[in-house]
Amino acid sequence: MALGLVFTTACDPMEDIYAEIDAQIEVITGDVTITLTDDDYDELGVNGGFSTLNEVKTLMPNFLTDLYPIWGNGSSAVVHYAMKDGLSNLPEVNQLTQADSYYLENTDYPMGASNAIGFFPGENPEDFMGDILDVNFPSAEEGDIVLATYKQYVSEVTRGLSDYYLASFNGDLSDFESINVMGSKEWYSSSFGDYEYAKMSAYGNGQNEDWLISPEIDLTNQTNASFQINQASPFINGEWDLISVLVSTNYTTGGDHTTATWNELTIETMPSGAAYDYDYVLSELVDLSAYNGESIHFAFKYIATDTTAPTWQIDFAVIKVPGVEGTTDSKGMYFQLVEGSWKAMDGVYYLSTADYDSMGTQSGAPGRYNNFSNSTAPENYLPTFLSTMDPYAQEEDNLIIMYKYFAGSTEVKGNLYTVVDGQWTPNALVMQFGHDGNNWVPDNTIKYTLTSADYALVGNDRYGNFDVRGGKAEESIESRLEKINTILLNNFPGMAEGQKFVVSYNVYSGANEVWETKVILTGGVYVLQ
Repeated sequence: MALGLVFTTACDPMEDIYAEIDAQIEVITGDVTITLTDDDYDELGVNGGFSTLNEVKTLMPNFLTDLYPIWGNGSSAVVHYAMKDGLSNLPEVNQLTQADSYYLENTDYPMGASNAIGFFPGENPEDFMGDILDVNFPSAEEGDIVLATYKQYVSEVTRGLSDYYLASFNGDLSDFESINVMGSKEWYSSSFGDYEYAKMSAYGNGQNEDWLISPEIDLTNQTNASFQINQASPFINGEWDLISVLVSTNYTTGGDHTTATWNELTIETMPSGAAYDYDYVLSELVDLSAYNGESIHFAFKYIATDTTAPTWQIDFAVIKVPGVEGTTDSKGMYFQLVEGSWKAMDGVYYLSTADYDSMGTQSGAPGRYNNFSNSTAPENYLPTFLSTMDPYAQEEDNLIIMYKYFAGSTEVKGNLYTVVDGQWTPNALVMQFGHDGNNWVPDNTIKYTLTSADYALVGNDRYGNFDVRGGKAEESIESRLEKINTILLNNFPGMAEGQKFVVSYNVYSGANEVWETKVILTGGVYVLQ
């Protein structure tokens, strides 16, 4: 802790002495690089890491003041830190996390008319995506990016039943509407053990009525559809009328569900309903042929009374139709609109379900829920995964890896991985702070001195300097700036827009000197500050 005492007494006989001492105090300037530890995060009050970039900027100044109380103007601190929710500090990654997304409908697939729910093994998704995205993004502008997610069969395809509509409730409520009619509790997504599910329980909260309603499901071109649900329902005490699955042909998404007509489905294969019995039971296929040629919504209606408050957990619900069967893998690709055409983006890879499974399906592994989280950190798995996926990668090869990340809800996150000393290495989360004479403030300036390898890179290895004499190659700042660009872009790939450098380099002006040039990354190139 730094303690500063200021004396303001007007008649202090030592005033002149104090003033002389103050005049002799010199500012102490230092440069340091630190990596925050678990103890540091505890002291900062952010157990395990920061939640937002703003948190880093807000909390670190006081922390640095406590660490270096006598450092002043011109000091710098490079801080390596961790985030809780997989955030990246790279603009090229962040633009991917913010991209529009499109999940292919069954009718988008080449064999969709036969109720195929994915591309066949021999079909290349890129051959079809341009037309699909043109139809679904008619107002897209040059440079727009879309994440297209889809399924592809990875085994022999046979005639059978297709999963025409699947609500998996993996980390969210699968675009269902949650409607609270009565009581303080509502539907939410949850997980335990091997399952992720939609859950409703009003235990200890008296009377409750809640609905969970699906998006509209188009069966106009389907016949003999069927419904199936995998569910657990402890504490129901035999009162099965408290939970029901309903179907409507005249409900409108977002409308008043009480004005629609709802018909209850009869499901014979049910869980026991006993207290503490959380075993999931898969129902029989329930006939939906009564809705041939219709568009429907189905709903889960939950009721709790003053005496009975069941728990209802729905692992998944599916509508099946006659079509094709086969094992599928859920995949994704990023496309960008370039000169009016959708092009698959190079240098970026979106993890598939099979990829997560390859990293382990046991508890605590990515394949358990097919995502990463704070307890299943991507950096603990992706280096090994990438080494397996690309065993012949060369030094400085890089790839942006995009993945699903669960932090209360499931979102798409990512990071840039680069081969460093033979190992795939994630882009480090780093923020620099500078002291402005009063406080530590976020300052991304990197101080860099050119090396012999840098001079060699730009053809100046003979003397290891820039010749700035009149009429010589590097007399103008423009020529030196061009070479500085070559060096920085080579040595620091993937830097964020706005990154600043103070570059020190040797010059010969008739005498050997060291000069500095301040630059900032703007539009992908370094320009003078």
